[in-house]
Amino acid sequence: MESERNRGHLIMKSKTLTPALKSKYADKSWNETIQLVRRCMDKKRSDSRVCEPIAKCLQKINEALNVSSLTAMVSRLEMIAKQKGLVSHLSPTETVCYLTADLFYIEVVLMPGGKVEDVRVAHHGESPVSSPSFLQLLRMKKFQEFSMKLEDLVCSYNIPGESDVKIKIYTTLRHLENDLLKISHLPRSLRESDLHVDLILNGRIGNVQPGQEGMPMKIEYYIIPLNVLMGLSSTGEVAGGQVAIVTVGSSDTSHRLQMESLISSPPQVDCHGFPLFQPLSESGSALLPATFLLKLQAPLPMLASFIEKMRKITDVVVPEQKLQMEPLPQLLMKTSTLQNAKITWTEDVQFVVPLPASEYHSYVFSAAEWDHESWKGTLIHTIPFTHPGHVPILLDTLRHQSAINVLLASCFSNHKHHIGAGLPYDLKCEVLPELDHCLSVTFSLEDSDNLAVVFVMVVDSRQVSCRLLMPDFVDHKLDDYVSRILVRCMSIPITMRAIRRKVASMKVHPSTDPSCAHAMESTLTTPVHPDISGSNIMPALYPSASHEADGKNGLPSSAGYYVMSVGSAQAANNANTDAVAYPSPCASLGVYSHWVSGGVPAELL
Repeated sequence: MESERNRGHLIMKSKTLTPALKSKYADKSWNETIQLVRRCMDKKRSDSRVCEPIAKCLQKINEALNVSSLTAMVSRLEMIAKQKGLVSHLSPTETVCYLTADLFYIEVVLMPGGKVEDVRVAHHGESPVSSPSFLQLLRMKKFQEFSMKLEDLVCSYNIPGESDVKIKIYTTLRHLENDLLKISHLPRSLRESDLHVDLILNGRIGNVQPGQEGMPMKIEYYIIPLNVLMGLSSTGEVAGGQVAIVTVGSSDTSHRLQMESLISSPPQVDCHGFPLFQPLSESGSALLPATFLLKLQAPLPMLASFIEKMRKITDVVVPEQKLQMEPLPQLLMKTSTLQNAKITWTEDVQFVVPLPASEYHSYVFSAAEWDHESWKGTLIHTIPFTHPGHVPILLDTLRHQSAINVLLASCFSNHKHHIGAGLPYDLKCEVLPELDHCLSVTFSLEDSDNLAVVFVMVVDSRQVSCRLLMPDFVDHKLDDYVSRILVRCMSIPITMRAIRRKVASMKVHPSTDPSCAHAMESTLTTPVHPDISGSNIMPALYPSASHEADGKNGLPSSAGYYVMSVGSAQAANNANTDAVAYPSPCASLGVYSHWVSGGVPAELL
């Protein structure tokens, strides 16, 4: 009530003051009025209290004024700094404006007339470095974009604690970044002809992009295969992948974090090719109320089993684990471009996926079937960890989940129809969940009342295979063919189209081989659940990066490349030795090999 009364008083006061101000300055020129406004804006107030309406008015005036003088540029920089929680001040010579925070500061070198000569960013304990991006924004007077970029820089230093604690946390983050760069520089076999794609899918920690101009380190850890195929065939460029930002965050409990490099120079490696880490000692580490973070951009829908796996790796709880779990397809629908399609998950959902040559597939997801605990998950934004050795296996887990997500999302489209609408489809399929990261696609055979099933087994992002079960037919070579198609594109509709065409071109006869007949009889009289244990998985024959083709199937033979170092950043020095690494299988998968550079394979068109 009191606030309403005060607000009414201010409104009445402004109504009486406005006519008086208008009459007082009616005879003044516009230039005199502008100078008066500038003097008022530059005047320092002794009262620390800020009137919000007046502050907003001053901000609008500042934004409307043309920055054509040194004073105007300084005023604009001071306003932006205040909005972002920074402190600003001029140098004694009034040629440099400083925007300062606890762990960094920005120097804006000014010239007469408000022009900007240079912009330098200095991090704690380091010399200032010129920032071309900041400089370009200020020279073009794009102050809103400059403010947004400054906010990103401030967020990257959003470190909890007092100044001395912030400095320690910043120091441990820099040592982590140096160790991750060392891991990325380790020698390894190059499986793909495109280095960028090979780093993302097969690099020990993906494609590492060191932080520049104050921005944090980025790791590109997965890329959609079909985007790569289409990009290579049309423009020669590779589409962007999924990215994790390496940063730090606050923690309710203290964790021991490194205060020095944990990898020797040159690094010592284990039998898996991963470096040996020195154990965290009291002298080389510190207990801090923080953890390292992999901040995912964009957030990733993740199964509860993968979240628990990451918790066991890091011994740190993933915050999103406490959120309500939902079926994975439902999560994917929420985070995909289908948000505007108003799709609900209360009943069976059908998608119509258009393919080239005017081919249409129908894919049905049964809400009741997918309402299983093993296929429920939540949206993950950040992953906390405390050791550089956690990163490779965490990224493998993210890749595994990404592979599953890409397969399911390939069945989505904005073409949603009611089930039983009677629309003509070239292929009708139902996608069902199975155990242990396996899913099945049931479909009807052309010109037949019989059903067939394709089991898709995603052991990890590098081991994806298929098993095709059809009445009166067993052919493991066809399984291998289907697996190769799926691995190349990671798209269920494209794979189903290849199966449809392959089956239509074959004359299917009951096998006369007794072993095949026995296998088929067993298939038809027992529940259809394939053995997806590691020993019984049928591996796909993956093409590699060589220029020479195999005479049998036209696929390239094994690769002959070897990469000694990737990335342009220099590795950190002063490292230590002896430790246990976190082994993670590093077998590479030749998905995007040299054979696609001449065009997309015929079966994918």
